[in-house]
Amino acid sequence: MIKFADVALMTHATFGMLCIIASVWVFVDTLNASRGNVVRIKLMSRAVAGFMWLAFLVGGYWYVTYYYADKALILKGPWPFAHHLVMETKEHLVIMLLLLTTFLPIAASGNLVANKSARNVVLWVVGLIILTGMLMEGSGAIIGMGVKLAVLPK
Repeated sequence: MIKFADVALMTHATFGMLCIIASVWVFVDTLNASRGNVVRIKLMSRAVAGFMWLAFLVGGYWYVTYYYADKALILKGPWPFAHHLVMETKEHLVIMLLLLTTFLPIAASGNLVANKSARNVVLWVVGLIILTGMLMEGSGAIIGMGVKLAVLPK
């Protein structure tokens, strides 16, 4: 039987992946900025921010409501670093990711077609979002494996 906690966790990861995919889209469109795609860049940069905030809200709800049980399992299992190092790092990096994704629509509102500096700002911000987002997704996998290893028969 599927539990709400599982649905919330998968929704969190899905919004995170949608944030990364939309970020790649913004990156590619910004590399090729033209009058034909500048509206799409602005729209997709807002989608990046929206997906990130949704991932944060759903993940935050899951963390506050359900993570205590997983944390106890992880700490008793063979991979306690999955909480001590990985989850603790993820908890702090999420703030940077929220700031970057919230700033992206602001940066994308500049004249990207004519202003190379404005394009470079967007490219750097999106690049950091993509790298940090992938790090977060990988961290979630390590945390999930920490739980799984804790409940496997020894």
